[in-house]
Amino acid sequence: MVLLFVACAQAQDPAAADGGACPQLPDGTDLRWEYRAGPDSDFCRAIRNSDGSEAFGLYIAAKSPFEPRRGDRAEAGSIDGRSMHWYRGELAGKPNVQVRETLIDVGNGKLAHIWLQANSSEQLKEALGQAEGLRFSSARLSSAR
Repeated sequence: MVLLFVACAQAQDPAAADGGACPQLPDGTDLRWEYRAGPDSDFCRAIRNSDGSEAFGLYIAAKSPFEPRRGDRAEAGSIDGRSMHWYRGELAGKPNVQVRETLIDVGNGKLAHIWLQANSSEQLKEALGQAEGLRFSSARLSSAR
């Protein structure tokens, strides 16, 4: 009986299901994680099950190459209880794609750089809502590997 309980608990563990330090996806979304671990970082892509496209991605590490600029501020929001702002970005050669990025402190000395790209206002609103529904667990952000 105990062995069955342990097997069920492992099957329901989000870290086991989506790999490493990816945060918990919001309930009711049609998303799954693609995960890759680096020596000192975690790379997560939220993939739409319906068509295999990327809804958003994130990079978790002690440092981030992304540096938010106040002049690029767009929408205000909240991720896992942390107030934040989305910042506008651009893609070379794709002026019609709406890009948003943010940087949040997720604890344990780690930062999460989150980005998304949208082809329409509706897709942007959906992706922002999904990204803002993420839940980070400090236990999953452990620097121990």
